Amino acid sequence: MGRGRFLTERPVAHRGFHDIAAGRVENTLSAAAAAVDRGFAIECDLQLTADGEAVVFHDDTLDRLTDSTGPVRDRSLAEIRAASLSGTDDRIPTLADLLAEIAGSVPLIIELKPQPGGDALERRTTSILEGYSGPIAVMSFDPRSVRAMRSLAPHLPRGMVADRFDDAESESLSPLRRLALRHLAWAPMVRPDFIAYGVRALPANAPLLLRHLGLPLLTWTVRTPAERTTAARYADQIIFEDFDRTDRASAELG
Repeated sequence: MGRGRFLTERPVAHRGFHDIAAGRVENTLSAAAAAVDRGFAIECDLQLTADGEAVVFHDDTLDRLTDSTGPVRDRSLAEIRAASLSGTDDRIPTLADLLAEIAGSVPLIIELKPQPGGDALERRTTSILEGYSGPIAVMSFDPRSVRAMRSLAPHLPRGMVADRFDDAESESLSPLRRLALRHLAWAPMVRPDFIAYGVRALPANAPLLLRHLGLPLLTWTVRTPAERTTAARYADQIIFEDFDRTDRASAELG
């Protein structure tokens, strides 16, 4: 499994160990701290602000989780920090904030969200990660982003994220591109160290072939007993949420 070996050693909390009922919003420092307390690895998402800072946030817009609106990429870091997250005291953290919170105590898997044009997010991420000594990996749905990280930070484990691409968000993609993404057609170009594949799309030939060839296979987002059974059969580790949030043993694969 090479450089991606640490990715399979413990379950991965999707966007941190979040629980809105407990006041822990996804991708916040509170969610990260809760994951660290329980010994889980952490998956997070990165977006780029208008002034070029990498912030930990999943959505393209602020509308769903904050009291602000509009695209993240159209807001400055100051505006992003001013947004209130679902009535909590948390604010949207920068990648640097998250690294300081985790401090190398658990593995971190960073998903680089697709950005319009260029590789500014990849360059900013690489700059921030310089000198960080904890276990860390990067991944993306966009093969261009993974290829950029291969060039900018060849020492970091990098992964391809994929699923069936049959949801509403994928409707803007051409049928040919969806087919290529589903079957990991860019793997020879980006040379991934691991694969993160949607659990509802398993079993699937492409990720299972690459797993057979030695690449760790993570599967997301595991939420139900049935999905845990699928993960145990086909994958090496889970990226999970929404079940038994108090007992680490209950989240183990298998």
